[in-house]
Amino acid sequence: MAEFVSLSRLGSDDASGPGRGVAVLRIARPPMNLFDTQLIREIAAAAAACGADPAIAALVVYGDERVFGAGDDLAELAELPAEQAAAMAADLQAALNCLAAVPQPTVAAISGYALGAGLELALGADRRIIGDNAKLGFPQIDAGLIPLAGIRRLSLLIGPGPAKDLVYSGRFVEPDEAARLGLVDQVVAPDDVLGAAIDWARRFVDGPARALAAAKAVFEAGPHGHERARTEWAQLFATEDQRIGTRSYLRDGPGSAVFTGR
Repeated sequence: MAEFVSLSRLGSDDASGPGRGVAVLRIARPPMNLFDTQLIREIAAAAAACGADPAIAALVVYGDERVFGAGDDLAELAELPAEQAAAMAADLQAALNCLAAVPQPTVAAISGYALGAGLELALGADRRIIGDNAKLGFPQIDAGLIPLAGIRRLSLLIGPGPAKDLVYSGRFVEPDEAARLGLVDQVVAPDDVLGAAIDWARRFVDGPARALAAAKAVFEAGPHGHERARTEWAQLFATEDQRIGTRSYLRDGPGSAVFTGR
């Protein structure tokens, strides 16, 4: 059993609804959801469980009304020997990128602070929805460190110049600037963050799961996206959803297909 992470599933219409649904991964390491190695690994394990569950159509990641993740647990890092850091860096980096490895669409619902490793985790989501009370940033530089998993994603998302500014300065970003930079996709009232994220995730409950996973795999392939797209596109012709989708589109137009996820 995880100590700091819970995973619950909402049905297609409500908490007890039938069929595929939305999962909500909640982070709760009070008081500030600081990311230590245990929390990072628990999040990654929960994300992997979600990715392996065909009943889950999309994943929402949320902290609480005050904080998503307030940064790295410096008390742990201050005592970490260099040899141990070298041995665990690859595993922690992969764990912080866990949302990108989930085949379903993912959305980070951020209210309050998303700093350091918390923001690095959110960068791996397909969408970021924040409250207008959010404060984002990568303050690791002020501790003599750098983001372990977020620099490349940040640079691809907002461009190398703005990314260097945020990483080198360690400064906080307010919601308006975050939206202007493209660091986040939507800004809402703090009380609406989780609901807005669930609403976005519900769009995929009746969607073609295999095609969505294929599209995500191509996005994640980076410079090899063209080659990955050929493979994923061809493999979709062996799926039931492709046959259902193309024939329904021809017969009744877009939005008419009832997909099976197979």
